Amino acid sequence: MELKNLDDNRNIIEKIAKDSIADELGVESGDILISINGSKVKDIIDYKFLISDEYIEVDIEKANGEIWELEIEKEFDEDLGIEFTNPLIDKARSCRNKCIFCFIDQLPPNMRETLYFKDDDSRLSFLQGNFITLTNMTNEEIDRIIAYRLSPINISVHTTNPDLRVKMLNNKNAGKIFSILKKFKEANLIVNCQIVLVPGVNDGEELERTLKDLSSLYPSVKSVAVVPVGVTKYREKLHKLKPFNEEESKELLSLIAKEQGKFLKDMGTRFVFASDEFYAMTRKKLPSYEEYEGFPQLENGVGLMKAFEYEIDMELKSLKDNIHLNKKYIIATGTLAKDFMNGIINKIMGKIKGLELDIVPIENNFFGKTITVSGLITGQDIISNLEDYKDIDGIIIPKSMLRKSSDVFLDDLTIGDIENSLMVKIIPIEVSGKEFIDLFRKA
Repeated sequence: MELKNLDDNRNIIEKIAKDSIADELGVESGDILISINGSKVKDIIDYKFLISDEYIEVDIEKANGEIWELEIEKEFDEDLGIEFTNPLIDKARSCRNKCIFCFIDQLPPNMRETLYFKDDDSRLSFLQGNFITLTNMTNEEIDRIIAYRLSPINISVHTTNPDLRVKMLNNKNAGKIFSILKKFKEANLIVNCQIVLVPGVNDGEELERTLKDLSSLYPSVKSVAVVPVGVTKYREKLHKLKPFNEEESKELLSLIAKEQGKFLKDMGTRFVFASDEFYAMTRKKLPSYEEYEGFPQLENGVGLMKAFEYEIDMELKSLKDNIHLNKKYIIATGTLAKDFMNGIINKIMGKIKGLELDIVPIENNFFGKTITVSGLITGQDIISNLEDYKDIDGIIIPKSMLRKSSDVFLDDLTIGDIENSLMVKIIPIEVSGKEFIDLFRKA
């Protein structure tokens, strides 16, 4: 996840929520937060902790240098309505691991600098859902997570075998993960875990061991996602890895189904969930909507396709039967989602007469053809794959292809660059059934 202003650790206020406490007191963009209850605010975790009381004293420095001393009475845990230019109010901590599967190590040279930053910051896990390894933290920082009750927290486990985890992460501190997780359970913290699965390394019996260990910490460990390793063409001088193939993916899904059956019987939850890539690689039927149990790891690509399909079905049911739309769109997607998306557009075209949708899987030449997901498609690959398509009303792309809250692709091409090259409108949308159908409903 790309972040801005993480090198500026001053408490500069960027936005004030309308009608919030800060807004009513006259706090403005550009003001600086000096202290709360006489304490300096070291980072966003301190800020959240210090403002939780019903009565607080806040010192603000205005743009003209004047110091405002504010006495605030509020509800317990009520927010002040302040956003900072740096969401951490501190420098982000980079990762000191050298994981054998690290995707950032597989990036090509000469991309924008922020893409090479490896974050492993517990505060980003709490604030933005990032997964962290816990290997780059002192005992005091672990205790701070517990004392401040940072929960839920997302943790990249990969394996609970201490020796194997040290090798996979190339960090001598990596073997302590299970003891830390036990501390979190004792403190009643909620944890979601991730396992990046590498064929021949932490799969098979090692995966079974890891799931057994993590399930012993339920309900503190709430869920586990299993995702396949990503392998780009830029792996010179790196640990030799290979991506999952169809047969290995089938074996993995069989193992997950077996484990889910045991956990459902013993704990009342399936507990572990395979990411969508495994189902797409094998063309196996997705689990039912209910089997995802509320989609605890949707942002990790677990159940995203099923949730999207379900939303599409619900939206189509609400459409009138006599809709006619004389439009033609291209839908650009990763090669992995081709079959799934073909099923989706057939449903839509069956309901909306005159609408023509064409799925075009984009081959990833930038990172290599082993990268098949939509979120890693670049602007230049869209251009090279779609330059022959003419007489269309637009090209629909998922917003996951773009930098967060922007129109910029991973290779720094913009939506405008693509439109100028292809002479056609680019339509970015969220992976949302409602937003997708609304595109045609409003047209």
